[in-house]
Amino acid sequence: PTAATPPMTAPVAGPPPGPPTVPPPAPDPLVFHGTFGTREAERLLWRAGFGPRPGDAAALAALGLDGAVTSLTRPSGAAKLVGPTPNADGSPLAPEDQYGHDHLFWLDRMVRSDQQLVERMALIFHDWFGVSTDAVGQVGLMLDHIDLYRRLCLGSFRDLLLEVTRDPAMLLFLNGANSDKNSPNENFGREIMELFSLGADRGAYTEDDVRQAARALTGWRADYVNNVGWTNFRYDPSSHDSGLKTIFGHVGNFDWRDVVDLCLNNPYHRSFFVLKLWSYFVPVKPDAATQAALEKLYVDSDFSIRAVLEAILRHPALHTGPPIVKPPVVFSAGLLRARSRGVTAMSLLWWADGAGQRLFYPPNVAGWNDNAWLDTSTLYARWRLVYDVIEDDAPPNGTYSSTETPDAAVAAALAYWGDPPLRDDSRQVLLSAATAAVPASATGNTARNKRGQRQTALRHLIAASPDLQAC
Repeated sequence: PTAATPPMTAPVAGPPPGPPTVPPPAPDPLVFHGTFGTREAERLLWRAGFGPRPGDAAALAALGLDGAVTSLTRPSGAAKLVGPTPNADGSPLAPEDQYGHDHLFWLDRMVRSDQQLVERMALIFHDWFGVSTDAVGQVGLMLDHIDLYRRLCLGSFRDLLLEVTRDPAMLLFLNGANSDKNSPNENFGREIMELFSLGADRGAYTEDDVRQAARALTGWRADYVNNVGWTNFRYDPSSHDSGLKTIFGHVGNFDWRDVVDLCLNNPYHRSFFVLKLWSYFVPVKPDAATQAALEKLYVDSDFSIRAVLEAILRHPALHTGPPIVKPPVVFSAGLLRARSRGVTAMSLLWWADGAGQRLFYPPNVAGWNDNAWLDTSTLYARWRLVYDVIEDDAPPNGTYSSTETPDAAVAAALAYWGDPPLRDDSRQVLLSAATAAVPASATGNTARNKRGQRQTALRHLIAASPDLQAC
């Protein structure tokens, strides 16, 4: 006999198969993905501005990293100046007429402007191009020069470099206004390569490239009028060398615009731009992947400053890397912002100058040496900047607590500055100083006055501490 054939059974119906599982994209390693809280917002406001006013860091943190960066890099409309009208020891500011008022005028904008990144970028490009009133000799032209940075600092670097090349202050500073076909001046031709767009000792250009660029840059003229100064800046084709030039191996009847384009399209420019801009915000060099990505972004965006800047401000190295020393005017403006104070005294000029940074007077065409902000010759001026900001807040005699403990005194002094982060050893130094400042035998008004003086001293020590010199 044969085995019976087993009965056929219908398959059991089930749910249809789902789509293949696609893993979520990996986090972008070039974007910070950690917590963006108040401390992170404080650092961003110091790096991309002049420090927070009370409440600024919390408001920025509430936007998240992307929202915070966009709020800084994409301001709307004209800047608003919020806060008390500035003065110089009671006199209205007259930046074109009174000695030192140019510095106070710009410092006031740093303190009061609601477009903090614009002012910070203007300061960066003031350092990048290094134009000084010492050589220009006309404050009005220098004020216009800084306005140029405000207008173009978040746009195309090509547009910025074109405008800087023909800007009256730059034409005077690097002798472009008296460079003609019969006697081409090499100053700007050299600096546009060495300091502004390519970098020295990299093989990006030769001495002959400099000489040929000097010929291409001829043609600018200006007139000197007694009691007025230099005026009527213009391009005169009859003063321009119209012959063929060879620059970076390219041959043509080049003019000043061609020099800019040749520099920007030189293969050494993209790395120069990225590394120089990065250095103003992060104190260590980017890794190879970051540099390559930023260079590609820069080229793909048609030389956009904003595109590269937004990537830097979102980068993990800015938020988790080492601190960077605050330039003197950043430190000065930040002290005033922290206390919601305004510019009111010429001493703000004297001490900023003593700390190594007087606005409109970079030491040379290479700008300031950002690696030399803190030394024994400049630290005293920073100390005095703190004193001038806090002196009016000193508690009057006989009005302070007679029972405040050292711990409470340190806490109150930190609260005065918005509770900035301090290292544990700095806190211990403050506590030791607070303990030693008031003898146990002090009573009555003596105790009040000692504790009041202690509070002022603690406020000063905190702001002048190593912790607050960097961000």
